[in-house]
Amino acid sequence: MRFTVSATLALALSAAACARDNAAGNAETETAAANTAAAVVQQAEPAPSWDFPEEAWRSVDQDRLLYIETDHGMIVVELAPEFAPNHVARMRELAGERFYDFLVWHRVIDGFMAQGGGSRANPGHAADIPPLEAEFTIRRSGEPAVSELQDRVVNPREIPQMAKAGFWNGFHAGTQTAALAGITGDGRVQSWLLHCRGAAAMARTSDPNSALSQFYITTGSPDHLNATYTVWGRVRHGIQAVDAIRVGSAMEDPDFTPDIIRSMRVGSELPAEAQIGVEVIDTGSEAFAGYLDTLRDAQGNLPDICEITVPTRIEE
Repeated sequence: MRFTVSATLALALSAAACARDNAAGNAETETAAANTAAAVVQQAEPAPSWDFPEEAWRSVDQDRLLYIETDHGMIVVELAPEFAPNHVARMRELAGERFYDFLVWHRVIDGFMAQGGGSRANPGHAADIPPLEAEFTIRRSGEPAVSELQDRVVNPREIPQMAKAGFWNGFHAGTQTAALAGITGDGRVQSWLLHCRGAAAMARTSDPNSALSQFYITTGSPDHLNATYTVWGRVRHGIQAVDAIRVGSAMEDPDFTPDIIRSMRVGSELPAEAQIGVEVIDTGSEAFAGYLDTLRDAQGNLPDICEITVPTRIEE
């Protein structure tokens, strides 16, 4: 089995402001002020020359992988049931029912996100199922352990408190500091997955508990959605396919022709020859700590957590 290593540092700086949209299944965004435009800067650099030992890699089980076939290639998302068990179960259920096959990416904002699950005739199309309770954060006493690498505001718009940011099992994550566990009533702290580029999350209306079946994948790093929308996974392969999805909104432009979700499957449903091997670096390993050291500036500071790409190996 031959793998290629992807460890490119992607800088995604979004100044996009998008307005709240209360239509069913829409992710909340802000419309830019008249003199402000969305801006995304992506800078590709050569992968760091770092020789990770074999024991520093973890293989992702096929039951934790969601394959989304698009007009631009395959997107493979690793699921995170530890943070959003009900949302992961919903995505597995709907994929198993072939619900998403031939639905469309009906709302795509350049440098922000690609939202899917609507239909050509009805952008607000959703599965006829009960809405999900929000899983914006989890309360944990230890496991799953989240590293505390830097100070970071939870959500600059709605939750301006300072917290910590780091990694959990290869996912970018935010957390209250573990020191708070000693003064909370139940000895637990809040943690959440971040909306860094490549996050997969559930769309909803202004009601926090209204998610049905529409979802989105971020192409920027919209901090204003952190801990207020449920992140249930992360793209491990095919982010370029997400970038290539046709930009536009079927809700606002009747002439917009959206791209298609050709199919969605859980990896364990696929025959072995159709499966993609995914290995992710263990972000709790000494090898990863050494990798982070190569990214520090002269003062010893790391880039913002969303600017750090977790090395991933994909079977060719």
